[in-house]
Amino acid sequence: MGITIDEQGDTMYLDQIDPIWIFPKGKGMKKGDWRRFYKTVYNFNKVYPYALVGRKMMQQVNAELSRGKIKRAERNKYVNEVEKELFKLFEKDIRKMTITQGVLLVRLVDRECGMSGYEIIKTYENGFAAGFWQLVAKIFDQDLKSRYDPKGKDLKTEELVKIWDSGGWDSFYFSIFYEYPPAVNIARDSLNTTLQRSGESGRARRKRERARK
Repeated sequence: MGITIDEQGDTMYLDQIDPIWIFPKGKGMKKGDWRRFYKTVYNFNKVYPYALVGRKMMQQVNAELSRGKIKRAERNKYVNEVEKELFKLFEKDIRKMTITQGVLLVRLVDRECGMSGYEIIKTYENGFAAGFWQLVAKIFDQDLKSRYDPKGKDLKTEELVKIWDSGGWDSFYFSIFYEYPPAVNIARDSLNTTLQRSGESGRARRKRERARK
């Protein structure tokens, strides 16, 4: 709190408060609906950073795979190594997520990467792997082939994305929970795995890795 004195010698106390978001009642929104929306806000804050990191890592993988001709064996080895690194990086975090958070993460990955969970698995693995994980998803009453729908099923999620992108997420979260959003700590947002081409020397590979960084 600050203090200032005006021209008449009167003392005034000045303070600044953070902006808050005012929500309209909402047509057809009942108390239970708002509770579910607030839960979505909480879950979104927890999983969206992973979707953003996932987009960045997918771009990195695509960049590696697009550099000249690649033998199938080299591609398969690279994809397998990436899978192992991703598992090591995120396995513990994802296991701690609830089913609802996991479903939201899959849909946000679709939004950020432009591919459904099924398409991602089929593109980088194979049709059998995609079919297997599709079966697992159905056990939890989910569909990996389902696409992100910003104007329909995922309308409220899309609104949260826009708030995030606007830079107003912290104040928005505070206006709901009266506390700032807990930070999501992700070890790193890039992969260490690089594509190793046959005939490429270790020196050339290290040079290419330094150029990428």
